[in-house]
Amino acid sequence: MKTIELPHRGLQLAYDDVGSGLPVVLLHAFPFDREMWSPQHGPLSVEGYRVIVPDMPGFGQSTQGSEALTVEGMADVLADFLKALNIDRPVVGGLSMGGYVAMAFARKYPKQVAALILADTRPAPDDAVTREGRDKAIAAVKANGPVAFAESMLPKLLSEHTLTKQPRVVEFARTIATRQTESAVVAALLALRNRPDAVPGLAQITVPTLVMVGEFDAVTPPLSAARLAANVRGSELMHIPEAGHLSNIENPDAFNTAVVKFLKKVM
Repeated sequence: MKTIELPHRGLQLAYDDVGSGLPVVLLHAFPFDREMWSPQHGPLSVEGYRVIVPDMPGFGQSTQGSEALTVEGMADVLADFLKALNIDRPVVGGLSMGGYVAMAFARKYPKQVAALILADTRPAPDDAVTREGRDKAIAAVKANGPVAFAESMLPKLLSEHTLTKQPRVVEFARTIATRQTESAVVAALLALRNRPDAVPGLAQITVPTLVMVGEFDAVTPPLSAARLAANVRGSELMHIPEAGHLSNIENPDAFNTAVVKFLKKVM
């Protein structure tokens, strides 16, 4: 683990930095942290990529910072983080919440992106029903704590195949999700509830884009991924078999193969 200070934001970000070559920055899902990308470290770095995975503010070993958490704000933090590391035009990828941040970063800083990887995510904002669900989740976290909330989420995030056949993956996801703090989980739920509509910005994306989705993703289903890909000119769509919403840990071999194939073709 490495850390870097962003003093003007009152932030210390923790991150992993593995390998050398073209930088590939991967942004984690909610309610997880950078460790969820550990299955990508070796397979991508051995192919000649520099894998950089930060903890978002408040998650993992990053501090919360002095500003309220928003998706747009996380994109700004990412821009400052990359500037501090002297990284120009990396590949930016994200899964779920990380995908929201990646889309916001591409919208706000289009000249600072070489390619996009959008996994198990969607551009549309929360509808009224989902926003109400976020409010109920916030109340549940405050009443019962973040561990109970994380435990309740896992069956929705993982495919039936993972839940029944891959106990180590289930435990890996549980370990990461249940160690996040109440303040981080509540802040992120508010950020997700209030995130802007990213659909209008998709037409402005001109860099190579890979859209990925777990075959059995119940949170952002394959049809949602198809709609996302249809709105990004020239994008590719890849289904990850036997995976749910956390496709990078449920079927890392297929996920990593798809990413490497995409990067070798477009970069």
